[in-house]
Amino acid sequence: MSNPSESVFRRLQFYTTATYPCSYLPGRMARSEVAAPTHLVDESAYARLIEQGFRRSGLFTYRPACEQCQACIPIRVDVRRFRRDRTQGKLWRRMQPTLSVRLAPLHWDARHFDLYLRYQQQRHPGAGMDQDDQAQYTQFLLTSRVHSEMAEFRDTDGALRMVAIMDRIDHGLSAVYTFYDPDWHGSLGTYGILWQLDYADRLGLPWLYLGYWIDESRKMAYKSRFRPHQILRGGVWAEPPPAGG
Repeated sequence: MSNPSESVFRRLQFYTTATYPCSYLPGRMARSEVAAPTHLVDESAYARLIEQGFRRSGLFTYRPACEQCQACIPIRVDVRRFRRDRTQGKLWRRMQPTLSVRLAPLHWDARHFDLYLRYQQQRHPGAGMDQDDQAQYTQFLLTSRVHSEMAEFRDTDGALRMVAIMDRIDHGLSAVYTFYDPDWHGSLGTYGILWQLDYADRLGLPWLYLGYWIDESRKMAYKSRFRPHQILRGGVWAEPPPAGG
């Protein structure tokens, strides 16, 4: 008897988008491969797509399909073997007493949206998302057909400082998107990943998928500092060779 998830996966089709300006590397054009129809991307199919380097944006599951560039490399962190380095350990110990975390289903909250816009306007000005309205924000982050949840991070005064959107699959967590207070002290982005690694470990999940590592992009290169990690090349996940090796 065939596996139902295998049957659904075989029914998926993949199409390549038209080119559009790359949001990571200025001056370059990008294309994406998208899985369709979206209603067939259930949790089982989604887990398989994640293993093949896909990501989710709203109801769309995609991966880069650029003809002249392979800068976007899927990366995942080994949760069970992960050990914080000295800088990450100091950050973890400093931030743990400062931020409380509340898990919730995906939902609209005007305070989240205000924080999202401030984050986009200061950290990614001119990228397009700094002009998002409520409908665009909802379509991007609050629309999902898989097991998604959000973590709200608040300081000791109860002020919202960060929101992380995550997808849970059978073999890990996928870090969909994180936005935070750009004016608050501390390395919130790094702390958000450390917290998700700790959360995945508490859930007994082996991998945290961080999307794409882009060595040429300062905003994306930091992901390689979470070790040990694997990258996907030629359809195979493997740890990269040591630097200079």
